[in-house]
Amino acid sequence: MDFNGIDPIGYDDHEARRSKFRGGRLRRGIYLLPTFFTVANMMCGYYAILAAFEGRAIDFDYAAIAIGLAFVCDSLDGRVARAMGTHSEFGKELDSLADIISFGIAPACLAFAWGIHAAAAANAPEGIHLAKAGWVVGFFYVACCGWRLARFNIQGMSSTDKRYFAGMPTPLAASMLASIVHFNGGGPVVEVGAAVLWLLLMVALGVLMTSTVRYYSFKDVQWTKRQPSLAFLLLAALIALIVLYSKITLLVLATVYVVQGVTLHVVRTVRHRMATRHA
Repeated sequence: MDFNGIDPIGYDDHEARRSKFRGGRLRRGIYLLPTFFTVANMMCGYYAILAAFEGRAIDFDYAAIAIGLAFVCDSLDGRVARAMGTHSEFGKELDSLADIISFGIAPACLAFAWGIHAAAAANAPEGIHLAKAGWVVGFFYVACCGWRLARFNIQGMSSTDKRYFAGMPTPLAASMLASIVHFNGGGPVVEVGAAVLWLLLMVALGVLMTSTVRYYSFKDVQWTKRQPSLAFLLLAALIALIVLYSKITLLVLATVYVVQGVTLHVVRTVRHRMATRHA
């Protein structure tokens, strides 16, 4: 039947095709949002590398802040992808490539430029040995970061409890280094003793990344569901502390996260051995 020359069946079919096309475009557009955060993560890491090469205190501080922003972007891309149902293997691989830049190469470059280079130059010619050690330890850190990311892509979370990571997450290891640089206002290390401690910290973080020490992931927190008012107040207070007192707050947060994983691992190991002896 024809209504004013318009076929209802053909019209509906045309509208269905248009709706399907619009839906496809919208879905491709939605994929852009998590990818945007991943690329922003990568850009922050790239900027941190360039800033570390400048060698000035303010540039070191900017590099540390950029690594912190990369951490924020890395936290958002996965959550946005899961919330929108746009999680994909491509996004997973792109995220890992961004992470090796922002949380592997960038912090290693910053760590060498800030914590080793100035101390080696100020204590020449003996400082050449410190510079060589810094080069080796920096590569060790990057290798551990790559190892950690590859293992996570294959194994995922902890095999015993999905609420935990197996090994320290690479963003948190990088945040530990960046928070120390930021706490010192970017002023480089010039004393050999402090530089040696800095190298030991990098080695420890590399070992923790490749270890099986469990670290809480916060992925079981239901951010989209209703939470107690106290939780909102605590979150608001934490954000205010980060904004107003970023140096000490970020350093404390990073340190507590690093230490709590090791402490709980030691406690669990001791309890297990005691239980085995009494069995």
